Amino acid sequence: MPATKRSAPKTQQEPMVSPKVELANRGSDNISVASGDEDERKNETQALVGGGGPIAPPSDFAKTAGRFLFCFTGLQVSYLTWGYMQELIMTTTFTPTASAPDGRFPSAAFCVFSNRFLAIIVAMIAVRIKHGAILQNNVAPLVAFAPCALSNTMSSWSQYASLRYVSFPVQTVFKSSKIIPVMVMGKFLKGANYPYSQYLEALLITVGVAIFSIASKSSNSDTTTEIIGLLFMCTYITFDSFTSQWQSKVYDKYGKANVDPYQMMLGVNSSAIVMTTMGLIAGGDIPKIIEFFQVNPNVLQYNIITAITSASGQLFIYTTIKEFGPIVFTVIMTTRQMMSICISSILFGHTMTWKAAVGALLVFGVLFYQIRRKYIASQRK
Repeated sequence: MPATKRSAPKTQQEPMVSPKVELANRGSDNISVASGDEDERKNETQALVGGGGPIAPPSDFAKTAGRFLFCFTGLQVSYLTWGYMQELIMTTTFTPTASAPDGRFPSAAFCVFSNRFLAIIVAMIAVRIKHGAILQNNVAPLVAFAPCALSNTMSSWSQYASLRYVSFPVQTVFKSSKIIPVMVMGKFLKGANYPYSQYLEALLITVGVAIFSIASKSSNSDTTTEIIGLLFMCTYITFDSFTSQWQSKVYDKYGKANVDPYQMMLGVNSSAIVMTTMGLIAGGDIPKIIEFFQVNPNVLQYNIITAITSASGQLFIYTTIKEFGPIVFTVIMTTRQMMSICISSILFGHTMTWKAAVGALLVFGVLFYQIRRKYIASQRK
């Protein structure tokens, strides 16, 4: 018998959907898969920063570009204004008072207090909106944030106090060297290990900071003053590096799913506001500040603007990291540091020699190299 030819069973084919219809359906569909959302966000970020990944459709790219511009502008405006006001408050000679005969603002602690006061209000509102309650849904107790609240308060106070002795550009470049104490604290608190290449990068940054600081010294007569300022800056970067490592430890202990950035902001500022208030009372600064504000009411306005931009800056930090990741955020903030040095030099008359420029270029060159290395590493995952 001749072999009979069997026909393959027919499979039902799915109807072809045009790209435009698919995009429209995607836009109207409220249900999304988490992994798909992460891949889409990764592709959008790659398109923005020049990665080699898939390029988002024009409509999605426009939305992503709009969000990036919003975050970029928000961070730059917030922190450039904050830096300008910070230097204006601490370095300007205002009308003298009985408790401040030199006309300088008498309390760096109040600057920290005003920033924390508004930050805790913003954090309470954000936590209330997101979690439905301020403290009831918090897994981590407030006492868990106390160590980093203390270090955060001390670092902020040292940062303000240092401006009495060193210029804002020196402070900004010096702050870039905190990678060294961060690595030390990571080793001490968490037992972290770092490759030799990162130690070399830290060394180059330290050399660049040293060149910039020495080249920026205006005369030999202010050596003692600048040493005091650099001691304040060393205090700043030591406490600040402890703050970030302790916050990481809190995330590890209680879980990032149980402690979001707004709860971290609330926990840290709740303890910090108590500490700064006690510092103001113990130091007898409150009568001095009230007297100074009565004679110089514009300084109160400067402090309010500083507090507003500090709080808005924190919100833009969390939004930028959530939308685009830490690498893009680091690029924006490193760019902001360079812009703040230029603005400060122009507005406050800081001169920059070619040696200082070489030191600054060395520091920011290593920082941008670190960003590029981290970006390449993230693409290989």
